[in-house]
Amino acid sequence: MIKHQLSNGLRVVLEPIPSIRSVAIGIWVKTGSRNETPEQNGISHFIEHMLFKGTDRYSARDIAEVFDGIGGNVNAFTTKEYTCYYAKVLDEHLPIAVDVLADMYFHSRLDESELEKERNVILEEISMYEDTPDDLVHDLLAKAVYGDHSLGYTILGVEDNLNRMNSDTLREYMNQHYTVDNTVISVAGNIDENAVKLLEKHFGGAHRSGSPVVYEAPGFVGDLIYHEKKTEQNHICLALPGLSLTDPRYYAMILLNNTIGGGMSSRLFQEIREKRGLAYSVYSYHSSHVDNGMFVIYTGTAPKQTEEVLKVSMEIIEEMIVQGLTDAELNKGKEQLKGSLLLSLESTSSRMNRMGKNELMLGRHLTIDDIIGKIEAVTQEEIRQVTKELFSRPFALAMVGQSDKVIQGFRRDQLAAFGSN
Repeated sequence: MIKHQLSNGLRVVLEPIPSIRSVAIGIWVKTGSRNETPEQNGISHFIEHMLFKGTDRYSARDIAEVFDGIGGNVNAFTTKEYTCYYAKVLDEHLPIAVDVLADMYFHSRLDESELEKERNVILEEISMYEDTPDDLVHDLLAKAVYGDHSLGYTILGVEDNLNRMNSDTLREYMNQHYTVDNTVISVAGNIDENAVKLLEKHFGGAHRSGSPVVYEAPGFVGDLIYHEKKTEQNHICLALPGLSLTDPRYYAMILLNNTIGGGMSSRLFQEIREKRGLAYSVYSYHSSHVDNGMFVIYTGTAPKQTEEVLKVSMEIIEEMIVQGLTDAELNKGKEQLKGSLLLSLESTSSRMNRMGKNELMLGRHLTIDDIIGKIEAVTQEEIRQVTKELFSRPFALAMVGQSDKVIQGFRRDQLAAFGSN
């Protein structure tokens, strides 16, 4: 990997992979729903959409036709803490991709007529989300975990906010957040020294500056949120505190998650789906931000089975607090992590994503050998300490379904007793 600064200070990370013919490029901007005020909520995602709606040189159709015409693809996504605009093309077409992406980044028109149409598109996206309870429950959980902190905001935003936004609103936000200091360009694939010259030509002349991003770490609120909706299943999310991206115990947390609900051989999947047949979809995941994290269990199950599913989930966590992982589970988890890491090296997109996120959010990069070394170094004792510290607390709970009777009577502090053992 090569780190470089353009003449204006914009950071670039590159990974030449001469054995392939593709190139993945991403423009990473350190702004997402976490950076928004309550009145701005949804603006980062709105801007992401609008950057595809045309510049002085390219119409929205032109942008689509350019990438279709070279057999490439272009897209974007917004998260809680960053937005990424990316493309994947054949190596010979990298100059075209850089030209179009740079024009979108710097010279999007944010035309009012296009903005009005795209506003409606996003409102339809929100409606679609509302009709997908297994997605909606995760947004509710963020609110239950973080309360009024901006990490509890939805990425898509809310209708009232979106209706108030105009071109000036979006442009003002971009001027503040789409700055040299808040931007990283990541490139992976069949590139040479000409890639830096190409990026200097298109991005080196920008001098937009603004205030550096300063985050206020949230507390873990641990609330209960219920959303009544006519569904065949109850969609349930349970959350406990997790670890940040910078925590030295990060890999212990990932291994813990793998054992609890990270795959088909996990305890949750085997007990709830395979042994008892209580759910089709059951899993856990660990979500990390720059200064905090959360561990989440999701299950979709029939209303009459909700109480048993929650009871079994608690028993699995209690067992994990008291007994920890088996040696077999720890070794299997390490092999899973190493395997997924090494397999990801076969994708230019995965490499580009890893470099871009690490540079933007952490400002540092570990080699593959470093990461494997950290995975191998995780011990049973470290996982026991992490489990006891994080899981012996009242948890947050969110549910979408037809009745909240079960969850209202469910003790969310029942794990606290294990913290003193």
